[in-house]
Amino acid sequence: MLLLDYHIHTNFSDGNNSPEEMVQKAIEMGLKQIGICDHSYTFFDESYCIKKDKIKEYINTVNELKEKYKDKISILLGIEQDYYSAEPTDEYDYVIGSVHYVKKDGKYIPVDENIEILKNSAKELFGDDMYALVELYYETVADVVAKTNADIIGHFDLITKFLEKEKLFDENDKRYVNAYKSAVDNLIKYDIPFEINTGAISRGYRTTPYPSAKIREYITKKGGRFILSSDAHDKKDICFDFDKIEN
Repeated sequence: MLLLDYHIHTNFSDGNNSPEEMVQKAIEMGLKQIGICDHSYTFFDESYCIKKDKIKEYINTVNELKEKYKDKISILLGIEQDYYSAEPTDEYDYVIGSVHYVKKDGKYIPVDENIEILKNSAKELFGDDMYALVELYYETVADVVAKTNADIIGHFDLITKFLEKEKLFDENDKRYVNAYKSAVDNLIKYDIPFEINTGAISRGYRTTPYPSAKIREYITKKGGRFILSSDAHDKKDICFDFDKIEN
């Protein structure tokens, strides 16, 4: 198992544990390095992210933990920067660039909240064409590095989160395949890693990581590389299933 994990959330955003509890668990597990990486502030949805007035406290807290535990573990201050976040990222050690929403007709549509939102959005905003929604998602993903200046590409195919529960679309459909390939082709040029993200497995939505095996195969074919990420929202899920993942 790789003794590092850069995608770890805390109770500064939608995680269950404090940054210090996550660090202590990582030390207990024998990790050599950990990245605390909470969700960036999004003005249109404050339900899951660091609150605007808590950003400085988040930065200071993680930086204090760096010093406190420097003899036991290396701690990095990260941010999972949503595509539509307007917050600066200068003070962070690294950035995970992620797309959690698509924007259509002025509306922000969360792609990973629940099945009904996706179905209703496809019906109301995309002429009941789920593939049009999916295509917009991958068009947005294709631009995520340019928009966020990311160091890591977060959960590339998050739009597939619910497919094991309900087949909203076919991952073998030509429109779907063309959409993700186009996004990969654009992102490869940045030469930064794509996550292999086990977060949806630990939370019971999926039995396989993001991105899918077929997408990982295409990324590899194009010369891309990967980094394992747990997307842990609880200390018990740090490095979740890393030992089961075959790159």
